[in-house]
Amino acid sequence: MQGLRRYSNDVVQLDLGSPTTTTTMSTTTNSSSSLSIDVDESAETRIQRLISEHPVIIFTRSSCCMCHVMKKLLSTIGVNPTVIELDDNEIASLSHSDDHDDHLASALRNRSPAVFIGGTCVGGLESLVALHVSGHLVPKLVQVGALYV
Repeated sequence: MQGLRRYSNDVVQLDLGSPTTTTTMSTTTNSSSSLSIDVDESAETRIQRLISEHPVIIFTRSSCCMCHVMKKLLSTIGVNPTVIELDDNEIASLSHSDDHDDHLASALRNRSPAVFIGGTCVGGLESLVALHVSGHLVPKLVQVGALYV
């Protein structure tokens, strides 16, 4: 399967290189969702689309221990985020793609793992924990439909 590689039931590695075919992979979360790659999309467009399609998505580097803490915090609350692993060279290539979305590349380069909730970059682990401690995380998750109370 070109473009996406499954590492476990909840982690998928996204290959930002130019795939030769369209690939779709279902993720195993509470909701039925899929990850797909279109051959005509740029890396930035693919990532933007994934962010818009999933209420909670974490972009992380391969073998990042902080991602595990993020997933654990979110799963304790009752949310199963989509997790996309990017290699260092894939993250570096984002800055050279399109300058119109440089804030996205910057977020992924400087804050890995980076969590997006409802299409908005929350930041890294520290920002996610701060949001939780302040009492704003659960209402935000409810607002985007990732959590039902």
